[in-house]
Parts: sequence; C-alpha cells; structure tokens
Amino acid sequence: MNVGRCRWSRLLAFAALLLSWSCCARGEVQEQSKVIGGTTVIYDVVLPNGYDPAKTYPAVLAFPGGDQTYDMVQGTLERNWRLLGERLGYIIIVPEAPDGELFFEGGAKVFPEFLVKLLADYKILDNKFHIAGVSNGGLSAFKIASLYPQYFWSVTGLPGLLFDAAKPNYVQALSKMCIYMYAGSEDSGWLNSEKKQADLFRSKGYTVEFSEEKGEGHVMHTLDGEGAMRLFKQFEQARHGCAKQ
Repeated sequence: MNVGRCRWSRLLAFAALLLSWSCCARGEVQEQSKVIGGTTVIYDVVLPNGYDPAKTYPAVLAFPGGDQTYDMVQGTLERNWRLLGERLGYIIIVPEAPDGELFFEGGAKVFPEFLVKLLADYKILDNKFHIAGVSNGGLSAFKIASLYPQYFWSVTGLPGLLFDAAKPNYVQALSKMCIYMYAGSEDSGWLNSEKKQADLFRSKGYTVEFSEEKGEGHVMHTLDGEGAMRLFKQFEQARHGCAKQ
C-alpha cells in the first residue's frame, strides 16, 4: 500500500471539501426575470453570505442611474451594494428598465406586481424593502415609494428626490418613511434641489437626513464600496425606530 499516495489523496479530498464549503458560504449574484402584464423585467439579485432560503432577511430594492440598462445595473451593484449587502446579510435587488422605459416614467407600470412577486420568492423581513437609487434611479426610488409606500421602510437618493413634489398626495405618501438624500457639493443643480426638498419635508415633520458630499460631483465615490456602510446603517436606523408605523 502506498501510504504517501493515500495521505495525499485524503488531503486533496479535504481541500476540495473546504473549497465547496467556502463557495456555498459566499454570497451569490443571480440574474432573474419576471413577466408582469406582458412586460419582462430583468434584474440582478445579490444574496447574503451563507444565504438560507428558509431564513428571513432585510432587503434593498435599488435602481441604477442613466438609461437604467443592464450595464448600469451591474455598475451600481458593484459600486454601492454588493460588498456590504453580502457581508451584512441583505438581499439586494437591482432591476433593468423594462422595454427601455425609465422607472420614474413608463417603467413604473410593473409595480406593485413586481414587489408582490419578490415577496413570494424571498423571505423579506416584515415584508418591506428599503428603496434607493442613483440619479435617474433616485428619481425612480422616490417615485415608486410615493406610489406604494406600504412596501417601504425608507427611501434614499444618491442623488435623488421626488420629481412630483408639486403633487401633495405624492409628498404625503412619504410621511411615514425615513428619507435620506445625498448630493455632491460640485453638483449644484441636484444639490440645491435636494436641499429645498429636504426643507419641505422637514417643514411637514418628516424624518429626513440630507448630506452634502464635499468635493464630489454627480457620481459620489464617497458611497462606493466600504463607503456604503453609511447607507446600511441608515437602513438599520429606519427599521428600528425612525420609520413611523
């Protein structure tokens, strides 16, 4: 019997077992699609490290910026959401604009059915999401939050704001949510608009936090990677106290 060969075989088998455990413990990105009223919605889902489908997790629905294509989905996922979503135990969902229609425009037609289907697929804590977005995605987040507030703990724009603030019912719909707004100090148009809207929300007694990111433009790198910890801390804040029941 070749003792050395047997020992080497056992070591290889043990290493393979460790590798398989490691792969299973890591987070996972899944490309998914749903057909809603004849419209196909394509989206990426990030699952937490060690994801167990029998367990319940907090979740973030995040919208990409620009034309909200799949490239933009992947970009914001890697910049702002995946690293800490996996580590902190969040399910992250980032959809592509259906049929090329931005979510704060015609793409809103897939809601609330899209949310209902997500809740059927995943065990989401308290059946509520945190909703967020970058630029056009921020406009989308505020739009969908104002239309279906019962599904959300908080709304975050990085940057982003409520495009329909002239409509009192849309503004009122945000009253029970925690509102978080970010704008770069070099992005004067968005900065001034968000400041004005944050003041409007405060005047109505809403819970709103506004952050001017010094030295940043429209794309705020202070919220990339580990910098997104501020976003996740606010999500926890929203769920544990600032959101009104």
